Amino acid sequence: MEQFDVTTAGTLVRASYKTGEYIGETVEVSPSGKIAVKILAVVKHPTQGDLHNPMEADVAFFHQRRALAFQEIALMPSHTVKPYTGTVPEYRTSLLAALEAQRQELQGTVRWAQRCLEELEALAREY
Repeated sequence: MEQFDVTTAGTLVRASYKTGEYIGETVEVSPSGKIAVKILAVVKHPTQGDLHNPMEADVAFFHQRRALAFQEIALMPSHTVKPYTGTVPEYRTSLLAALEAQRQELQGTVRWAQRCLEELEALAREY
């Protein structure tokens, strides 16, 4: 099996940055040891809200997080950078797909919470 060195400029990689995940290309390794990655596609859209208070809507500052832009260069922690050997999707298509996937996941959470409330109401009537 062929091994890829994610620190080599031009290597395709899959990397995490804060709460998002991206496909990109290694640009260089910074003196701090982080890997500069040029963004080519979005795999997972960044999470919204206060990461220190997950699932809380009423916080002092509810963060809106944008995905990294096409060809934006971000310093990624080296432990989050892995080789990528698949086809690189077009940036805008991948961005919209990642956004929709997160929307669907959150809609599932809303449906789950609503169902939980219904069951708790039924239990309250029984109790």
